[in-house]
Parts: sequence; structure tokens; C-alpha cells
Amino acid sequence: MSTPLAADQRRALLSHPAGWIATALGAGLAPIAPGTAGSLVALLPWWFLLRGLPLGWYLAVLVAGFLLGVWACGACDRRLGVHDQGALVWDEVIGMWITLFAAPAPWWWWMPVGFGLFRLFDIWKPWPVRLADRRVHGGFGVMLDDVVAGVYALIVLQLIAWLLRYAAA
Repeated sequence: MSTPLAADQRRALLSHPAGWIATALGAGLAPIAPGTAGSLVALLPWWFLLRGLPLGWYLAVLVAGFLLGVWACGACDRRLGVHDQGALVWDEVIGMWITLFAAPAPWWWWMPVGFGLFRLFDIWKPWPVRLADRRVHGGFGVMLDDVVAGVYALIVLQLIAWLLRYAAA
């Protein structure tokens, strides 16, 4: 758990475009549960822009978003002098988008399930999520643990959907 940002740290983040990206347009500045706030903010562009994309385009958005996050979170790590400060939540955005990759219809039902699964894996940090969180640093390290948590949540979400389809057949 990270400590809240001091006023000078907030200024250091928000005076650079990387800070706006890394905080998901300020969602990471929420005084309580910034990771949850970042995960919730991720649902808006997913609902309005991503859920209907062909899988190839969706994957391209994920890769571009990951690379943007590596740059932005790395720049913020350097500006703050702290690795993975809690206000940096772009990794939660990408983790949520990974979780909801190929989410089955009806989407409104799978969105809260995916949200809950992603938050579970992001907070619990099972292996190798915990390993990535502790050992990999810089912007890549900030992003990597949430990518792995997102992959775990994606697998469980798809497994639940498959089991429900199988049980209905």
C-alpha cells in the first residue's frame, strides 16, 4: 500500500503528460483505493469503444496501451523517485482491458464479473504476479504485474463462460 501523494508530488505528476496518462486522467489520485478507481475508469472506454472491436484491433489497442503505459509509468517513477506509486493506475486500465478481452455477450453481465476477478488477482497477487511486482522495476515492472493479473482474470472469466455454456447445452 502506498502513501498518498504530497502536493509537490501531485504537481510533479500532473505537470507532465505522462502523469495524466499514468494516473488515468487523475483517477489514481483518488484518496481511497486508487487501483479500484483506475479499474472502474477503465470500464468506460471499454464499454463505449473497445467491446465491439474486432479481436485483432482490440489486441492492437492493448499492445499500444501497454507500451504507452511502460513509457508513462517509467517517466512518473523517475519524476517521483518512487517505484509504482499507488497513483499510477494505467496498469489497472490495461489489466481490466485484458480481463475483458473477448468477453462474451451479454457484456453488461460479464463486466462486473471481470471487474471482480481482476481486482481479486490484482490485490491477491498469486505467483507470478507477486514475483513481477517485487522484482521487475521501471515502467515495465509497473505494468507487468497487472498484465499477469489481467491474464489470470481473463482465463477464469472465459472458463466461467465456457462452463455456463457447457452446462446449458
